[in-house]
Amino acid sequence: MIKNLIFWTGIGSLLTQSLSASEWRSLRGPTGMGIYSGEMPIEWHSRDILWSKEIEGKGQSSVVQAGSVIFVTSAQENNLRFLYCLEKEKGDLLWKREIRNDRVESIHRMNGWATATPVTDGNYVIVFFGPAGMHCFDLEGNKKWSLDLGEFPSHWGVAASPIIHNGLVIQNCDAIGKSRLVAIHIETGKIAWDTPRMEKPKGGWSTPIIITSQGKKQLVLNGEFGVKGYSVKDGKELWFCESFNGRGSPVPFYDGKLLFVINGKPGDLYAVDPTGRGNITKTHMKWHSRRNGGRDLPSPASVKGMVFATSMSGIITCYDAKSGKIYWVDRLKGAFSGSPSVSSDFYYIQNEAGTTFVIEPDRKKLVIKSQNSLCEDGTEVFRSTLSPIENKIYTRSQSKLYCIHKNK
Repeated sequence: MIKNLIFWTGIGSLLTQSLSASEWRSLRGPTGMGIYSGEMPIEWHSRDILWSKEIEGKGQSSVVQAGSVIFVTSAQENNLRFLYCLEKEKGDLLWKREIRNDRVESIHRMNGWATATPVTDGNYVIVFFGPAGMHCFDLEGNKKWSLDLGEFPSHWGVAASPIIHNGLVIQNCDAIGKSRLVAIHIETGKIAWDTPRMEKPKGGWSTPIIITSQGKKQLVLNGEFGVKGYSVKDGKELWFCESFNGRGSPVPFYDGKLLFVINGKPGDLYAVDPTGRGNITKTHMKWHSRRNGGRDLPSPASVKGMVFATSMSGIITCYDAKSGKIYWVDRLKGAFSGSPSVSSDFYYIQNEAGTTFVIEPDRKKLVIKSQNSLCEDGTEVFRSTLSPIENKIYTRSQSKLYCIHKNK
């Protein structure tokens, strides 16, 4: 079923896109940018936790949905990965599948063995575990296919999530050494196209998004050396814009005209017009502006003509989407790993202690509409991104799932 989803762009206008069903089927939803077209609660308390559930192992992946069920992953050290299927309303476990790994995967203390978020098309669910492979199941948990995509040598592990577009599963396979962007037929597990990427990046952490520019779809992927646009049809590189520093882990945000891009290492926020071809660094980078707070892991997001970027250390900066002018710089309490979600009116971001800050866009100052905590004792670590699903919010710490339902 195809629906027209209306969401608010960063330049303050309404952008209507035809997207497949509005279920939260992949990392950060239908757009891959955390845009939620429904009504998200602004404030919640512990009494609004509809259910919570401990799961075996640890993970940092986000929750995705297919109809009445949700999926999430975890891992038990290096050798064992899990895919969970749970009933959406009560959190009852429907099935769990184990994937064993015989390869050694080194990870950073900020990463894990289950960081990539699953993706579903409503018929199948696909999980990616780096050197432990990609695996496709039907919604009853029957294995359809598995694919070995390589060893992924790195000192930090993998984090890039798969996406689905027009029957293709698309996966960023950046690693130290040979790197690639791959599209796989969801029905067969066979590779449709395989595009080499720049040699010797530091690792594969960024997830691609699909955007529409000049009436045509293109795939956008951040990386170690900059952001690139690719043809969705055959994977050919369309354009490249150089970055200001390495670690291209944050996913870009597209407001219908410009892409807003930041790096993992300290470096400027920059805006790219994705209509060019070839190296467009000098011709299509519309502006760049100083970042504050050091390292960036959360992605940027745009609401009401303003771009917000929150550093790992909690420094939040508000920019003008057209010019890059800095309106203000402030601080949110805590450390931040997960990326934001946005509604028509607010910017939501969860810190590692499980507190979600709801920010009301304002050009003069930081306006915190609410602070919403899930874990009072500080014993849990939250590095996933919020999943707003049918007027509920799903999130997870490393070993526990939460469903929040704000009663009106």
